[in-house]
Amino acid sequence: MQETTWLREPIVVVLGHVDHGKTSLLDKMRGTIVAQREAGGITQHIGASLFPYDAVVEACRRLLGEVRAQIRLPGLLFIDTPGHAAFANLRKRGGSVADMAILVVDVMQGVQEQTVESIQLLRSRRTPFVVALNKIDMIPGWRPVPDAPLKEALARQDRRVVEELETRTYMLVGELSKLGFTADLYTRITDFRRTLAIVPVSAKTGEGIPDLLLVILGLAQTFMAKQLTVSEDRFEGVVLEIVEEEGLGATANVVVSSGVLSEGDTIAAIGRRGPVVTKVRALLMPKPLDEMRDPRDRFRRVRSVRASSGVKVVAEGLEEVFPGSPLVLVREESQLSEIERMLEEELAEFRITTDKVGLVVKADTIGSLEAIVNFLRERNIPIRLADIGKVSKRDVVEAEVVRRKDPYLGNILAFNVDVDKEIELEANSKGVRIFKGTVLFRLVDEYVGWVEERRREEEEAEFGKLVKPGKVKFLEGFVFRRSDPAIFGVEVLAGEIAPGVPLVNSSGRHVGEIHQIQESGRPISRATVGMKVAISIRGVTVGRQVKEGEVLYVAVPERDARLLLSKFSSRLDEGSRRTLDELVSIMRSQNPLWAR
Repeated sequence: MQETTWLREPIVVVLGHVDHGKTSLLDKMRGTIVAQREAGGITQHIGASLFPYDAVVEACRRLLGEVRAQIRLPGLLFIDTPGHAAFANLRKRGGSVADMAILVVDVMQGVQEQTVESIQLLRSRRTPFVVALNKIDMIPGWRPVPDAPLKEALARQDRRVVEELETRTYMLVGELSKLGFTADLYTRITDFRRTLAIVPVSAKTGEGIPDLLLVILGLAQTFMAKQLTVSEDRFEGVVLEIVEEEGLGATANVVVSSGVLSEGDTIAAIGRRGPVVTKVRALLMPKPLDEMRDPRDRFRRVRSVRASSGVKVVAEGLEEVFPGSPLVLVREESQLSEIERMLEEELAEFRITTDKVGLVVKADTIGSLEAIVNFLRERNIPIRLADIGKVSKRDVVEAEVVRRKDPYLGNILAFNVDVDKEIELEANSKGVRIFKGTVLFRLVDEYVGWVEERRREEEEAEFGKLVKPGKVKFLEGFVFRRSDPAIFGVEVLAGEIAPGVPLVNSSGRHVGEIHQIQESGRPISRATVGMKVAISIRGVTVGRQVKEGEVLYVAVPERDARLLLSKFSSRLDEGSRRTLDELVSIMRSQNPLWAR
């Protein structure tokens, strides 16, 4: 029997910084295509929007004549839930279920924090993408040409407006270059394999959207024909999210990227207590957008779906399934043990339990857990425990065990999960810090920033306790008392002096300890380079242990000198470093191993 194959729709996700227009862009594309109802309309799937061939062709009609492009793909499947969470769950071993992505960048703001985070995610999943340079209608003086291709829109603008768009495009090219990408305006690119395409658009007026759709289609059918060719015999799917539906219980929103899924099929997925094996009771599709006004009848039942598709699966036991889990079709009972072993192995790659000193990591889904574990591994940050679910008392205990050995690693990262107040109070009482966040890179940056700040504070405290280098000259003619205590004037030549620090002469002989420093008859806590002050030293006599005109050094203790040389040299000014070197030479003339 001959294998049935077909060319499926590319699966496209939308990513970018908050407020740069991800949802608006999807809404505008949907609206543009819904407007072409005679061309086939739009089908709304679960967590996805299917743009059929006829509707896409109609939306790109004005451009297609110019570029003489022939569209062979059946359409496009956009994942409706823009953002990091949806993309993290569109996972498969070694990459992403998403074939392509649109990175949305605000033309007025350029690359922002979450833009970089999105690029990191796309790079880690090896997902090709194009840049939608959004909000071109916000450029001062822009004249909207609704839904027009970019060339037509630009032809209606003043020269200054076009130049401003060029300038901002070049600024983005520069920012992307710093992130390791060669990028350019899509109309100037000759090799799309080496150059990242930038497509200026407006999610508000629709300008440039035909160009964006055509670029995505062109790249997909030029470079992805092999991966978009799927067969009935090979099923691939992923659980995007688990949703509680009234009257149905826990349902799974699934993206099917290969093969066919039918009612009555046996499926397997990764669950909280191991693999979940269940039978598909029903497959539900939302009605097309223009039929969804009546909330009492939102879904229609279908017998089967084929790739690419988004579908709601109704089956028993789905409440146990983790979002981000692969969905596996069990064709024969004899396959079951092998499938269960494969699913357990896949989860074990990211579900970590070790005895080593490292962070405790919790995430809400397999996709989130995979993303944060890989991100921490790339930064060589050790992990003691990584698991899915809320932060528990056991997690706090694990972190406390680590904290006794390493206070920086004895902490918890909670990615997209809730933390009960009771757990947080217990963690605080044990000195365990819980870092919470919904944006992966910001969460890790917050932890790394906290570690750096703590290290800085500890270093500052340690440096503050050290005796610092100092050098003074006994000023001739400024002897105020010869002994008991000796009081005389000095000029600070380098570093600093303070009460309580001992002094040595240029031979390394101990002179005495500074008892008090006075300036203009008033006691002061320290004297720095350039100051002329009076110092008092008990137990010495001017002319015997100390002489007018000689140079004296602060007798930095050997341990302090060693730390200043090895750890804090960069924190000393040039004069202090030179003075420390002089002191070291003096002391090593008596003991070659001093402060080594």
